[in-house]
Amino acid sequence: MAEGLLYVISGPSGAGKGTLVSRVLEEHPDYVLSISATTRAPRQGEVDGVHYHFMSIDEFEDVIEKDGFIEWAQVHSNYYGTPLAPIEEHLAAGDTVLLEIDVQGAFQVLDKLPQAKLVFIAPPSLEELERRLRGRATDSDEVIDQRLANAKGEMEASKDYDYVIVNDDLERAAKELSHVFDS
Repeated sequence: MAEGLLYVISGPSGAGKGTLVSRVLEEHPDYVLSISATTRAPRQGEVDGVHYHFMSIDEFEDVIEKDGFIEWAQVHSNYYGTPLAPIEEHLAAGDTVLLEIDVQGAFQVLDKLPQAKLVFIAPPSLEELERRLRGRATDSDEVIDQRLANAKGEMEASKDYDYVIVNDDLERAAKELSHVFDS
């Protein structure tokens, strides 16, 4: 059996990564979306083991110590990481695996699995990104300002990705993302 394909989808918070990945998964229910772990508190409607594996800082640091993440980072005062074992199992089974992770983590994945393809989802502008972040009303002004500051560096990193998709029109961007996976 051929080894599966690994796609890493990242971009600034608020760029629409989750929405685009959800669209692709509707079209390709056989694709596997990796579930990341985090130490941040669940947002309204998020379910442990479905949206994230929610962990304490001690639990997370224990997994780091055991080299159990394919990537991890401390972002916006919280830890985020991707458990390694499920990724390896799905790739060995020939599955197409999608990781929706932070830019920092994308390059860690590439170091461990150089066959991974990096896909960057960009907002049409920083002004639109700010509008989206404020519109979802889940973060304080301080957190939004931090996310916007981080977005500038993340956008600069997009030049090192295999694909860049500007999410200025949801339907077009979803089709473009599907095309990346189908090629």
